[in-house]
Amino acid sequence: MAVETRDDRARPSLWNDPNGRAVIYQILLIALVLGVAWYLVSNTLANLERQQIASGFGFLDRESGFQISESLVPYAASDTYGRAFVVGLLNTFKVAVIGIVIATVLGTVIGIARLSSNWLVAKLASSYVEVLRNIPLLLQLFFWYGAITVSLPHPRDALNPVDGVFLSNRGFKVPLPEPHIGFTLLAVGLVAGLVGAWAVGRWAEARRNRTGQPFPSLGVGAGLIVGLPILGWLVGGAPTALDMPELGRFRFTGGMTLTPEFAALLFGLSTYTASFIAEIVRSGILAVNWGQSEAGLSLGLSRGTVLRLIVLPQALRVIVPPTTSQYLNLTKNSSLAVAIGYPDLVHVGNTTLNQTGQAIEAISIFMAVYLSISLAISYVMNRYNERIALVER
Repeated sequence: MAVETRDDRARPSLWNDPNGRAVIYQILLIALVLGVAWYLVSNTLANLERQQIASGFGFLDRESGFQISESLVPYAASDTYGRAFVVGLLNTFKVAVIGIVIATVLGTVIGIARLSSNWLVAKLASSYVEVLRNIPLLLQLFFWYGAITVSLPHPRDALNPVDGVFLSNRGFKVPLPEPHIGFTLLAVGLVAGLVGAWAVGRWAEARRNRTGQPFPSLGVGAGLIVGLPILGWLVGGAPTALDMPELGRFRFTGGMTLTPEFAALLFGLSTYTASFIAEIVRSGILAVNWGQSEAGLSLGLSRGTVLRLIVLPQALRVIVPPTTSQYLNLTKNSSLAVAIGYPDLVHVGNTTLNQTGQAIEAISIFMAVYLSISLAISYVMNRYNERIALVER
């Protein structure tokens, strides 16, 4: 006859054990998710087979048969759908990168202006934020597109505010440097200057933390950013030739063109996102104790120096995380380009989808691309946030 021990009486059943129930619930949830996924996939495959629609990404190797209005790389209608997607992706990158830079600079200036002691400056900055934040972005894109295509004159009567710059309803024409080794070295020098300024800043910060001695990293960095491109330009022969736009019989030739679609999308995204960044900058500055500013002013520092050396470095710890979200929003909002005809990834993908019927594959490409871009931006900004975070000792 078996004797029941105290351990047997104390051990609860699997269902009465909270940990056991948690495991059961997780298993059931996983089974439910897998079941729903299996149903969706099998149902989708069955519908595709019934409608005789091929699945897979083999269509990317087929000829696209459609033109793309603007491209950073050579493209023709005889190229493949895969190359068309690459063109759309590069166009998305172009407007997102430039837009992030403009929105950051504009938002920072407006955010600081909102705290200005000048009543007019503060009210103008506040009006900018309140108006642009509360108007849907799509309407703003339509406004900018209409302002360019409807308000500006035809090419023959194009506005010419500066020599070589023309504004018309066909877009903006600006001079473009002619191909020359000097301009190439100038670009290489600019990249080297930016890298050098970043390296000097990191070294100066480490030196200050180690020895307490300051180093004029800002001046040295500015010298590298300005000096190295000039040096490369001089070494390359100091070229000055520019490809100037000229008006022909029907349109402009030469120079570089900013199309109405690109300009409207860039202006809309930049000004809209800048209104949110301005509020983030303002709140970040207000989060720094006023005693910090008073201490700097009592040492004889100017208000600009106090803001640059004392307030903003501390405010960055509050500013960076929400600003990251705005960068992600700007990148994803660029998909609204389809509304005004700018050939971004979604615009090209929709054309491909309509021609091939590969809806699932096209949507999958959209999701994978925007997810990858968002994760990359988050990774870079999180690393920067970790570097400027306060380290408790």
